[in-house]
Amino acid sequence: MSQLILGIESSCDETGVALVRAGEGGAVPVLLAHALHSQIDMHQAYGGVVPELASRDHIRRVLPLTREVLRESGERLEDVDVVAFTRGPGLAGALLVGAGVACALGAALDKPVLGVHHLEGHLLSPFLSSDPPEFPFVALLVSGGHTQLMRVEGVGRYEILGETIDDAAGEAFDKSAKLMGLGYPGGPALSRLAEQGNATAFKLPRPLLHSGDLDFSFAGLKTAVLTQAKKLGDELTARKADLAASTEAAIVEVLVKKTLAALQKTGLKRVVVAGGVGANRHLRAQLNAACAQAKVRVHYPELHLCTDNGAMIAMAAAMRLQAGQQQPNRDYAFDVKPRWPLDAITLAA
Repeated sequence: MSQLILGIESSCDETGVALVRAGEGGAVPVLLAHALHSQIDMHQAYGGVVPELASRDHIRRVLPLTREVLRESGERLEDVDVVAFTRGPGLAGALLVGAGVACALGAALDKPVLGVHHLEGHLLSPFLSSDPPEFPFVALLVSGGHTQLMRVEGVGRYEILGETIDDAAGEAFDKSAKLMGLGYPGGPALSRLAEQGNATAFKLPRPLLHSGDLDFSFAGLKTAVLTQAKKLGDELTARKADLAASTEAAIVEVLVKKTLAALQKTGLKRVVVAGGVGANRHLRAQLNAACAQAKVRVHYPELHLCTDNGAMIAMAAAMRLQAGQQQPNRDYAFDVKPRWPLDAITLAA
């Protein structure tokens, strides 16, 4: 029997709502509709996300977005079988908004609710694409403050192969952009500027590239960018595109070579890239070329689903239910987990 799942995402600065229909057996769940509101314009004035403002904006947006999704899908709220929400990780106040709304809807409709791990949502988001992957695969998860390589055997069966020991790739993009005086959000701004620059103009470090393990470290790169910016002084404005391109090249090279090392270590021939940095054009081009040479299949989320969104939360909930990894419940006394390692997911999550 198919189930209609409403997913709500509110972990940071995007409010997302979606409806997914989960079928029987191993069929991939189908996305019926999704709606998203980004808070970028609101936070730009502050140069970064202001948690209190983010929480307040989620309150304003979540119900109108839910109505929009219901209209687009042609479904009725009372026909929803499960209400899923992001339980963590993320900003505590923002998470509480989504959890509170989801549990209130569940209680009002007498329908069960299910808390979802935000990173698992990203990890499974390529299943929403026109070319969904198959298990098992190596996953490169590059989302916000997280950079991880994982062996994925199935839903809920994750082995972390390597992760960042300090700054993540997304943080390296954002912090480097800030050092160059670029706008918020920094990562996309740096990538756009990098298209006009020379990626070999500056010799920047590739931290842990030859460490022999699959861990990452990008804090040293950020420091090197700061040092180079100071050296340039008044020339920074004229050389900013070159510095951006050199920074992006350093980050991408580390991500690509570590991913190839993970594939070699596991012997797997399929890789999934998920998370906001997965939208980076240079990363996709470099990884596609390297994997084509190694005869490895690469899967990405659709570009518009790389950022935080409700579709990935609804999809993760649907896949967990199908796999028997989690059961929804009618315990509406919710909690959230601002810090929640992906490998700490349990059957009772």
